[in-house]
Amino acid sequence: MTYDYAQIAALADPTRRTIFERVAQRPCSVAEITRTLPVSQSAVSQHLKVLKEAQLVRMQPRGARNIYHIDPAGLGRMRAWLDRLWGDALDEFKLKAEMEDQT
Repeated sequence: MTYDYAQIAALADPTRRTIFERVAQRPCSVAEITRTLPVSQSAVSQHLKVLKEAQLVRMQPRGARNIYHIDPAGLGRMRAWLDRLWGDALDEFKLKAEMEDQT
């Protein structure tokens, strides 16, 4: 399985994480997000562009507005990667614990 590190890089920015969390709470437009943050609408649009390119959000046109949603496919790939890392860490811990028991 391949993993795109752009997702972690996209979420490294605190403002972008906040925007991602807002979209995760409920789908919303750029204007709705902008009203809740101390940044310009242009900045919110740029952050959403990065999140979209990282496949963490997707856009759905609704009239003159674009509504942003979580991208379940992209988030699923990131989750699978994190689950695999966690599984590898647990396997390593188990192996070391078993070796300690044998000594």
